[in-house]
Amino acid sequence: MSVAQQGARLEARAWGWRHAGRSAWALPELDLAIEPGERVLLAGASGAGKSTLLRGFASVLGGQDEGEQRGELLVDGMQPELVRGRVGLVLQDPDTQIVCDRVGDEVAFGCENLGVAPEEIWPRVEAALSDVGLAVPLSQHTGQLSGGQKQRLALASLLAMQPSAFLLDEPTANLDPSGARSVRDAVERVLDRTGATLLVVEHRVELWADLVDRVIVLDSAGRLVGDGSPKAVFAADFQVLLDAGVWVPGHTPSTSARRPGPAQTLLAARELAVGRRSTPPVLDDVSFDIQAGKITAIVGNNGVGKTTLSLTLAGLLAQKSGTLRAALELARGAGDSPIRWKSKELLTRVGMVFQEPEHQFLTSTVRAEVELGLRALGIRGAELTDRVTQLLGVLGLADLASCNPFTLSGGQKRRLSVATVLVTAPQVIVLDEPTFGQDRNGWIVLAELVAQAARDGSAVVAVSHDEQFVASVADVIVVADAGGTKVREVRS
Repeated sequence: MSVAQQGARLEARAWGWRHAGRSAWALPELDLAIEPGERVLLAGASGAGKSTLLRGFASVLGGQDEGEQRGELLVDGMQPELVRGRVGLVLQDPDTQIVCDRVGDEVAFGCENLGVAPEEIWPRVEAALSDVGLAVPLSQHTGQLSGGQKQRLALASLLAMQPSAFLLDEPTANLDPSGARSVRDAVERVLDRTGATLLVVEHRVELWADLVDRVIVLDSAGRLVGDGSPKAVFAADFQVLLDAGVWVPGHTPSTSARRPGPAQTLLAARELAVGRRSTPPVLDDVSFDIQAGKITAIVGNNGVGKTTLSLTLAGLLAQKSGTLRAALELARGAGDSPIRWKSKELLTRVGMVFQEPEHQFLTSTVRAEVELGLRALGIRGAELTDRVTQLLGVLGLADLASCNPFTLSGGQKRRLSVATVLVTAPQVIVLDEPTFGQDRNGWIVLAELVAQAARDGSAVVAVSHDEQFVASVADVIVVADAGGTKVREVRS
């Protein structure tokens, strides 16, 4: 099997990019050079332009309709579009780069486009899937994979192509802790074998700190505020790093102390079995209560059915069997299960934040997105303006109020998606990976808002792989069994 003989050199010369419709540049005249075989972690504030830089090196930013460029990016001294195949990119949202229906075809797709010999492709496919720990049949439909499994699939597709530079954008954001470590180890094995260059964007720096040679830090305006070895960067003025949203090792953020509210059960699951419409149950024998004023965390390995369970709890997916009953105070005579409620009834009773933020955006501006639920409730005028303005300010989205939601960074999209649900204060709030893609500052804001929602009396359910978030806010932890058939309740 052939491998890359040398890593690619990546260089930015006074480079910047301004998204269409924006007045500010994502990166103001960035200058940096990454040498062949160097392993670099790019950290910093959400929205600083980290993903934009990776897309630029991969030549997938789009044309003049998408934005404006100044300066230049070079891959081995050439324009990126002239050396496609030298660099490989794993996007922050794996859904946006999956093109085939079957897992095996997806991993083979890039190799085929690069003209790899047919007899070499399938050994590469199997080796890449093994490297990332995605143990599913080659014929498995890609649409049936969990979010974490899709991330592994996207990385496997990149590994199989064997590029000279690996550009990874939050490659472990939706992975359980053991899965994240296995993916990081897979990347290390490939780098050791190929000598490829690595540029990885990651907010949680601990996972990658012992793999990389260099850490580059950008502040919220996209300016370079740190560049050096991990030891040197983290030993410098850590307050500058904290201000830039960096998760500095040894500086764990704290959230406000919270007393759980009244223990009134709003939803009760009993012997519940959940699954998609045409598939067998992925979880069964699910029994626990969701209580007002408390935060319930649902944890477990990728692919066991946590997202399917959350959609069922939110009334968006019918259970396979068992019961999901709402308290009379919540149902108000409309039925004993959320699946029977109309969408307008769900608005104040159960709010759902999807794992992929884009799946719930409906308008053309950030402000209109947050206003939408309030308008459906008949709220207008000064109250509407005040509530929306206050929440956008807290979430650091005020300056982006007129922007299209789909042009935001991954972390900004997540904060916006949470805002669209919190603003209507539903009695039950269901969040699927509420903190993914967040820098340290964004994480603190979201954790505080979730805690405040519980203090105000809402019942909060959060599916999360973020161990720190769970430890900080959860009152009840529901663990989805690794076999996908059991759930047990552990009170924190």
